[in-house]
Amino acid sequence: MAKISVIGAGVGGMSAAARLAKQGHAVTIYENSDRTGGKCRTEWFGDYGFDTGPSLLTLPAVYRDLFLKTGKRIEHILDITPVDPAFNYHFADGKSVVFPNLSNPKTYLEIEKSFGKIASQGWEKIINRSERMWEASRESFVESELSSIWPLLKRRDLFSQVKQIAPFTSLRKLSNKLDLDPHLKMIIDRYATYTGSDPRSAPAVLLTIAFVESTFGAWHIKGGIGQLSVALEQRCRELGVEFKFNTLVTKILTSGKSVTGLQTQNGETILSDLVVANADAEYVFNQLLDKKVSAAKSERRKLKAATKSLAGFSLLLGLDNSKGKPVNIEHHNVYFPKDYDAEFDQIFTKKIPVSDPTIYICAPKDPSMVKSSNKEAWFVLVNAPRHDVEGGWDWRSGGDEYAKLIINKLDKLGLNVSSRLEVMQFRTPFDLESYAMAPGGSIYGTSSNSAASAFLRARNRSKVKGLFCVGGSAHPGGGLPLVGISAEIVAKAIGKA
Repeated sequence: MAKISVIGAGVGGMSAAARLAKQGHAVTIYENSDRTGGKCRTEWFGDYGFDTGPSLLTLPAVYRDLFLKTGKRIEHILDITPVDPAFNYHFADGKSVVFPNLSNPKTYLEIEKSFGKIASQGWEKIINRSERMWEASRESFVESELSSIWPLLKRRDLFSQVKQIAPFTSLRKLSNKLDLDPHLKMIIDRYATYTGSDPRSAPAVLLTIAFVESTFGAWHIKGGIGQLSVALEQRCRELGVEFKFNTLVTKILTSGKSVTGLQTQNGETILSDLVVANADAEYVFNQLLDKKVSAAKSERRKLKAATKSLAGFSLLLGLDNSKGKPVNIEHHNVYFPKDYDAEFDQIFTKKIPVSDPTIYICAPKDPSMVKSSNKEAWFVLVNAPRHDVEGGWDWRSGGDEYAKLIINKLDKLGLNVSSRLEVMQFRTPFDLESYAMAPGGSIYGTSSNSAASAFLRARNRSKVKGLFCVGGSAHPGGGLPLVGISAEIVAKAIGKA
């Protein structure tokens, strides 16, 4: 039995802790804040409950597997329901298209209604190609511990896999090659933002998102996606995992090339056999580990070479329909701008807030997230540049003005926000950096803005012996499904007691 210290009570940290405790290890989680969840929380302001991080669950099988293998099935704990339609996409030319949940034939029909038969046939080709990409990458890459590129190069099916994945083709180039309808190209471009990336440089393999969303569906958890964090905390406690809240870890202690434990802000030394870091990899290797730890040098070089992911500016809007005319929108809604490329230029090149951003609105049809039937709780998210005082945008001020700009745009879209607005909170990249210890407020750590980006993420098994990395900035990447998979990879790498 190993004594394991986990840094961070986010979804990745708790998922790993539950699996490791089930495997017979003694696990303690050290959390900087006073609660679990990290970025995945449901927070209440007055009569309104908001998911302040992930607002959508895909690939629920990842968490079904975790709960099944550590105790009671997830269905006995959480009410997980499919969201139909999965998305409603709106475009600047006035056109829109609905993507039904869990039904490609229905999606093809909706695309045909909106953009014509040729566009529908084009999307069918996209789904077929993305399925082949998923099958080629799932087992060998996504679900495997990616310690180096060499095991991939030794595979017998390497040539066929490379042909399907197209590692040296960008997402944008692939959609251009497939001659898609311009509206559908924008939807594909948006998949790059799922990893905090620019579609003009992100790898084509991100097209797999189209297959994953359409095949495995879009799901909601009653009470908010943050209930997943609540359930994970409960499962951890059932398995004997200890939680230490309001405990900031300031150092990962080492001797030679191996970890020996942690040091906290109050000077306490915690001896540990193993450390699992559910914190941003940049923070782990550049701040928690001593610069003299030679085994961490390669990770530092990789992180320095990687482009940091984009950040997000979010609004939590509590709307009282008794004050103004309500608007009927779906659970998940995306409003694209006229010029999508301008958004990526402003984020990655100019590093300024987007003047005409793509707007994502999550408007849950969940009565348990409001305290009155005439109220709605909207989570609104736009992409934004990282908080960077020296070489980018300083988000310590100006958030209120940017919030007004977005609300004004929502009103112009006919969503009648201002007249119904009762509660308004906003979160800047600086806020995310402050409470989630995410440098710059980057949502996903590093972006996927190159063919080599996957190999620039932190390894699950660090070269520092006894140090493991889990979460969105580690392999295989960000988003709830991949974070859950990273926890499984770490648990398998450590093994049973």
